[in-house]
Amino acid sequence: MTTKVNPIPEGHHTITPHLCVKGAAEAIEFYKKAFNAEELCRVPAPDGSMLIHSAIKIGDSLVFIYDEVPKMGALGPKSIGGTAVRLHLYVEDVDSLFDQAVKAGAKSEMPPMDQPWGDRYGVLADPFGHSWGLATHKEDVSPDELTRRFKAACPAC
Repeated sequence: MTTKVNPIPEGHHTITPHLCVKGAAEAIEFYKKAFNAEELCRVPAPDGSMLIHSAIKIGDSLVFIYDEVPKMGALGPKSIGGTAVRLHLYVEDVDSLFDQAVKAGAKSEMPPMDQPWGDRYGVLADPFGHSWGLATHKEDVSPDELTRRFKAACPAC
Protein backbone atom coordinates (compact mmCIF):
# COMPACT_ATOMS: atom_id res chain seq x y z
CA MET A 1 0.00 0.00 0.00
CA THR A 2 1.28 3.45 -0.91
CA THR A 3 1.27 6.10 1.80
CA LYS A 4 -0.11 9.45 0.72
CA VAL A 5 2.40 12.26 1.18
CA ASN A 6 1.77 15.94 1.60
CA PRO A 7 2.34 17.69 -1.76
CA ILE A 8 4.02 20.54 0.13
CA PRO A 9 6.59 19.00 2.48
CA GLU A 10 6.33 19.67 6.19
CA GLY A 11 8.05 22.93 7.13
CA HIS A 12 7.97 24.37 3.61
CA HIS A 13 6.00 27.35 2.37
CA THR A 14 4.51 27.76 -1.09
CA ILE A 15 7.56 29.67 -2.38
CA THR A 16 11.14 28.82 -1.42
CA PRO A 17 13.99 30.83 -2.94
CA HIS A 18 16.97 28.99 -4.44
CA LEU A 19 20.12 31.11 -4.27
CA CYS A 20 22.89 30.33 -6.72
CA VAL A 21 26.23 31.60 -5.46
CA LYS A 22 29.92 31.28 -6.10
CA GLY A 23 30.91 29.74 -2.75
CA ALA A 24 27.80 28.08 -1.30
CA ALA A 25 29.60 26.78 1.80
CA GLU A 26 30.86 30.29 2.57
CA ALA A 27 27.39 31.71 1.92
CA ILE A 28 25.87 29.34 4.48
CA GLU A 29 28.37 30.53 7.09
CA PHE A 30 27.65 34.17 6.22
CA TYR A 31 23.86 33.69 6.55
CA LYS A 32 24.40 32.04 9.94
CA LYS A 33 26.35 35.07 11.17
CA ALA A 34 24.28 37.76 9.44
CA PHE A 35 20.73 36.46 9.81
CA ASN A 36 20.97 33.76 12.52
CA ALA A 37 20.28 31.09 9.90
CA GLU A 38 20.08 27.46 10.93
CA GLU A 39 21.75 25.00 8.57
CA LEU A 40 19.47 22.07 7.77
CA CYS A 41 21.42 20.07 5.18
CA ARG A 42 24.26 20.03 2.66
CA VAL A 43 24.47 17.80 -0.41
CA PRO A 44 27.92 17.86 -2.01
CA ALA A 45 28.61 16.82 -5.58
CA PRO A 46 29.93 13.25 -5.83
CA ASP A 47 33.49 14.57 -6.19
CA GLY A 48 33.04 16.96 -3.24
CA SER A 49 33.94 20.00 -5.34
CA MET A 50 30.72 21.92 -4.74
CA LEU A 51 27.35 21.91 -3.05
CA ILE A 52 24.60 20.83 -5.40
CA HIS A 53 21.98 21.53 -2.73
CA SER A 54 21.75 22.90 0.77
CA ALA A 55 19.00 24.26 2.95
CA ILE A 56 18.99 26.87 5.68
CA LYS A 57 16.20 28.25 7.79
CA ILE A 58 15.89 31.95 8.55
CA GLY A 59 13.07 32.60 10.97
CA ASP A 60 10.24 30.36 9.77
CA SER A 61 11.38 30.26 6.14
CA LEU A 62 13.60 27.96 4.12
CA VAL A 63 16.22 29.07 1.62
CA PHE A 64 18.00 26.63 -0.68
CA ILE A 65 21.59 27.43 -1.69
CA TYR A 66 23.76 25.83 -4.34
CA ASP A 67 27.06 26.50 -6.05
CA GLU A 68 27.35 27.94 -9.53
CA VAL A 69 27.56 25.43 -12.39
CA PRO A 70 28.49 27.60 -15.39
CA LYS A 71 28.29 24.66 -17.83
CA MET A 72 24.61 24.36 -16.95
CA GLY A 73 23.90 28.10 -16.99
CA ALA A 74 23.65 28.28 -13.20
CA LEU A 75 25.33 31.57 -12.34
CA GLY A 76 25.08 33.75 -9.26
CA PRO A 77 24.57 37.52 -9.22
CA LYS A 78 28.28 38.36 -9.16
CA SER A 79 28.87 36.33 -12.33
CA ILE A 80 25.97 37.93 -14.20
CA GLY A 81 26.67 41.46 -12.98
CA GLY A 82 23.83 41.94 -10.50
CA THR A 83 20.41 40.73 -9.48
CA ALA A 84 16.86 41.78 -10.26
CA VAL A 85 15.55 40.11 -7.09
CA ARG A 86 15.46 41.32 -3.51
CA LEU A 87 14.68 38.95 -0.65
CA HIS A 88 12.43 40.63 1.92
CA LEU A 89 13.04 39.59 5.52
CA TYR A 90 10.68 40.67 8.31
CA VAL A 91 12.37 40.68 11.72
CA GLU A 92 11.64 41.81 15.26
CA ASP A 93 14.41 44.46 15.35
CA VAL A 94 15.56 45.64 11.92
CA ASP A 95 18.24 47.98 13.27
CA SER A 96 19.92 45.27 15.33
CA LEU A 97 19.88 42.62 12.59
CA PHE A 98 20.96 45.15 9.96
CA ASP A 99 24.01 46.04 12.07
CA GLN A 100 24.71 42.34 12.69
CA ALA A 101 24.63 41.63 8.95
CA VAL A 102 26.96 44.55 8.17
CA LYS A 103 29.40 43.30 10.81
CA ALA A 104 29.23 39.85 9.20
CA GLY A 105 30.22 41.32 5.82
CA ALA A 106 27.07 42.69 4.15
CA LYS A 107 27.19 46.10 2.48
CA SER A 108 24.65 48.71 3.53
CA GLU A 109 22.82 50.03 0.47
CA MET A 110 20.15 51.94 2.42
CA PRO A 111 20.22 52.10 6.22
CA PRO A 112 16.98 51.33 8.05
CA MET A 113 14.54 54.21 8.14
CA ASP A 114 10.82 54.64 8.65
CA GLN A 115 8.89 54.22 5.38
CA PRO A 116 5.49 55.52 4.24
CA TRP A 117 4.00 52.01 4.14
CA GLY A 118 4.53 51.51 7.89
CA ASP A 119 7.77 49.54 8.00
CA ARG A 120 11.20 50.49 9.25
CA TYR A 121 13.18 49.21 6.27
CA GLY A 122 16.77 48.97 5.04
CA VAL A 123 18.58 47.30 2.16
CA LEU A 124 21.77 45.20 2.21
CA ALA A 125 23.90 43.49 -0.41
CA ASP A 126 25.38 40.23 0.79
CA PRO A 127 28.96 39.31 -0.16
CA PHE A 128 27.61 36.94 -2.84
CA GLY A 129 25.63 39.60 -4.73
CA HIS A 130 22.13 38.97 -3.42
CA SER A 131 20.00 41.91 -2.27
CA TRP A 132 18.12 41.76 1.03
CA GLY A 133 15.42 44.11 2.30
CA LEU A 134 15.15 43.95 6.09
CA ALA A 135 12.05 45.31 7.79
CA THR A 136 10.18 45.61 11.04
CA HIS A 137 6.49 46.42 10.63
CA LYS A 138 5.66 49.39 12.86
CA GLU A 139 2.26 50.63 11.68
CA ASP A 140 -0.73 49.45 9.66
CA VAL A 141 -1.43 52.04 6.94
CA SER A 142 -4.72 52.30 5.02
CA PRO A 143 -4.56 52.42 1.20
CA ASP A 144 -5.75 56.06 1.21
CA GLU A 145 -3.14 57.09 3.77
CA LEU A 146 -0.45 55.21 1.85
CA THR A 147 -1.34 57.11 -1.33
CA ARG A 148 -1.28 60.43 0.57
CA ARG A 149 2.13 59.63 2.09
CA PHE A 150 3.70 58.60 -1.22
CA LYS A 151 2.39 61.76 -2.93
CA ALA A 152 3.87 63.86 -0.14
CA ALA A 153 7.19 61.99 -0.19
CA CYS A 154 7.57 61.99 -3.97
CA PRO A 155 5.46 64.64 -5.72
CA ALA A 156 7.23 64.00 -9.07
CA CYS A 157 6.69 60.22 -8.97
